[in-house]
Amino acid sequence: MKRFNLSHAMFSDAKYLLYEDDHFKAETYKFPAGVEAIKVSNSRGYLTLLPFYGLIIWDAVFDGIQLKEKDGFKQPHWGNQIADTYGAFEFTSGLLANGNPGPEDTHVQHGEAATARMDHAYLEIGDDTLTVKSDYEYIKGFGDHYIETPSVTLHKDSGLFDIRQHVKNLSGCAPMTLQYMCHLCYTYVDNAVMTSNIPDEAFQLRTSVPDHVHPTPEWTKFTDELEKSGKLIDKLDDASHYDPEIVFFSKDLRQYTDKAEFRMDLGNGHSILTTYSTENLPIVTRWILYNADQQVAAYCLPGTCTPEGQHAAREAGTLIMLQPGEEKDFHVVTGLEK
Repeated sequence: MKRFNLSHAMFSDAKYLLYEDDHFKAETYKFPAGVEAIKVSNSRGYLTLLPFYGLIIWDAVFDGIQLKEKDGFKQPHWGNQIADTYGAFEFTSGLLANGNPGPEDTHVQHGEAATARMDHAYLEIGDDTLTVKSDYEYIKGFGDHYIETPSVTLHKDSGLFDIRQHVKNLSGCAPMTLQYMCHLCYTYVDNAVMTSNIPDEAFQLRTSVPDHVHPTPEWTKFTDELEKSGKLIDKLDDASHYDPEIVFFSKDLRQYTDKAEFRMDLGNGHSILTTYSTENLPIVTRWILYNADQQVAAYCLPGTCTPEGQHAAREAGTLIMLQPGEEKDFHVVTGLEK
């Protein structure tokens, strides 16, 4: 394994070829807003990563198909929460708290780690892999103290890639709260079909209304009918009813399978896959939104809990208390399967 330390000096307005071999290429540059990016490519496509900014995956393109949602952001912007730069393909939702804060919560939307300014970043080259890894130490006086180490791994000649997150509580005496969601903002494709090895009855419609959702009479009527029917949306054939968003939460997936597999068939022989162990990621969320500004089919958001905030997780019994010195690993495989 070859490892290169990335420094801020390696990023400028002009694209720079940092590494290239027979299977991979890595190029660094800065967006006009000043956010540093590294574009890592293989024979199938590329990922655009923000190594010093939450290790956000800003873009994902394989076989000429842009996998990320449509939105109004032309580039990432510096901010204190993910809403300041909500144009990413994937980001870490967590880690002390996750999701949309409820009335009892004080955390920012989707948590502090989403837009963390990473301390270090690395490029690792294996025989058939290229990995970008970052780390960030969070510490507050009289508060929490942890280190997170996210990474993204690209494979030779593959449209699938690995997303990993490692968290360690560095406190010597106090437990920390932990919530995590791998927030995958996939593209919306008309008539795409979603399938999984989880039964439909494992899902229920979200009936709470977060602050960022503004119901219309038509949407309220549609969601009332959807709730009564118990139907899970598994085909993207009704875009007029997905504004505001439609969200489903699962029960604990561990009662159904050790390994979850979710697919979205895009048509024309292409499909997206997301798979992971349910041991550490027992809850999955489905989020669908379609309007003129944003079009997303987040058909599978693996997590430790639902994205309704820390208080809701505590009430539901899904809030993890990570003990002093304790560590947790999360791993998701996703991307263009074919």
